[in-house]
Amino acid sequence: MSDRLTLADRSLPIMLLRAREAVMKRFRPMLKAHGLSEQQWRVLRVLNETGPSEPTHLAEACVILLPSLTRILAHLEAASLVRRQKHAHDGRRQIAEITDKGRALIAGIAPKSLSIYAEIEDEFGAADTKALMTALRKLAEM
Repeated sequence: MSDRLTLADRSLPIMLLRAREAVMKRFRPMLKAHGLSEQQWRVLRVLNETGPSEPTHLAEACVILLPSLTRILAHLEAASLVRRQKHAHDGRRQIAEITDKGRALIAGIAPKSLSIYAEIEDEFGAADTKALMTALRKLAEM
């Protein structure tokens, strides 16, 4: 590779997309084997980690547009991985939550997911991984 960087190599959005692709190509086969899209996996993980959520908050946490999230929740609900119900104090709002079947799916996938994270950290380096995560959090909070 040349020492000269192209315009694309100096573009933060392009480099972030390249980095995302380098990471996600490792996870896609695992997700495909379980019949999940990347977005569905994010929704399940966030619901599992944070508990029941209103779709607006869930969309923000998962970095998914609300119309897309609506379709994803419908698919996950049809698969009995998620349930939606009316908000207890405001019938116009909904709450989405992961089901026991959804939690079991995550528990079944977790060991492989953790091994992929470990492989990435081994290749990239633990210190570089930690520094990258810190820098990305800081960038995301801007």
